[in-house]
Amino acid sequence: MAILNLDHNALWESICNWSRKAGRAATRPVLLMWYVMRSKDTPRKDKWAIFGSLAYLILPIDILDSKRLPIIGWLDEVASLAVLVQKMSKYITPEMAAKTEAQLDKWFPEYVEYEMIDC
Repeated sequence: MAILNLDHNALWESICNWSRKAGRAATRPVLLMWYVMRSKDTPRKDKWAIFGSLAYLILPIDILDSKRLPIIGWLDEVASLAVLVQKMSKYITPEMAAKTEAQLDKWFPEYVEYEMIDC
């Protein structure tokens, strides 16, 4: 039986590019799942599920095209990510959460948790 390897570098590059467009809040669960997938403690079948879900979210292939169906086209991706995070949350460690926040701070240094708006 041949063992397939995940192309982590290509997925990471795609996540980096996607994150610039998506913003900090949308990127947080994606990064969390990235770190879960890269963990030695995550079972192989769960790594494949995460890889597939992240690739579906990040890559320009869609079952429901967001250009044709603007709201519905994004819902399948959001639902996919939400289900993934729910199922994989048992693997998230404090270290993974810290790595995620550190990477988000690096990519989005101008972020502030609460922003006051002057009218």
